[in-house]
Amino acid sequence: MRQQPRVVLITGASSGIGHALANSFLAAGCLVVATARNIKSLENLEQSGAYPLSLDVTDTAACHHAIEHCIEKFGRIDVLVNNAGYGQIGALLDLSDEQLHNQFAVNCVAPLRLCRLAALRMTEQGSGLLVNIGSVSGITVTPFAGAYCASKAAFHALDDALRMELAPFNVKVVTVQPGAIQSSFTKAADQHLAPAGSLYNRYRAGIAKRAGMSQRNATPAKHLADYVVTRLLKTENPPAIIRFGYGARLLPLMSLLVPRRLRQRILSKTFGLC
Repeated sequence: MRQQPRVVLITGASSGIGHALANSFLAAGCLVVATARNIKSLENLEQSGAYPLSLDVTDTAACHHAIEHCIEKFGRIDVLVNNAGYGQIGALLDLSDEQLHNQFAVNCVAPLRLCRLAALRMTEQGSGLLVNIGSVSGITVTPFAGAYCASKAAFHALDDALRMELAPFNVKVVTVQPGAIQSSFTKAADQHLAPAGSLYNRYRAGIAKRAGMSQRNATPAKHLADYVVTRLLKTENPPAIIRFGYGARLLPLMSLLVPRRLRQRILSKTFGLC
């Protein structure tokens, strides 16, 4: 029997999925370190009992400080939840090198850095859990979100490798692949629909449709958070992949069963490319 509450560090906890996860972990009796770039955005979580910490996940020194501060404050870190991220929207031909680099820096490099830092501490403890928020977009690729889909697919692959490499040290890795979840994704997405002179100016409606797709028929973030936390905490051996939310099971199934050519024709028509 576990005699002390788990210590959970969550990135991107100011809103959406991260905020809901923080509340669900608190309700489950965990000690929660809630992080965000703007610490003022964590005031309501602090009032609920979370420990707020400023963290820009793209800042290497800040990542080191966050993990070490968590250890100094609570003596350990049991669960790391990599939730911070964003979606780069737009045609791939319109993205600059900087935009592409930023997408992977936030969605792949930063969470892997935090996994590395936390896992080293977890191996010393003899146990730990890394929870990475992926997306069904990393399985079912759509037009006008190619960079985002690629960054999530890449991190799914990194998770698969981490899961095998950390198994001997009793550090578990769980990939959460939500479907459509109510969040600020549409607002946070870079919606520079098409720059002047772009080949895709006449497809702006399709780009806008893709930007808002995740909020159509979206599942409340609280429902996702409660489901995920229950699956994580009810056993010492949580599932490798957790899927929840509108489309979370249907879209991966479509990618598995529908031939690529037909699938791409359907998606192209959906977003006005044919």
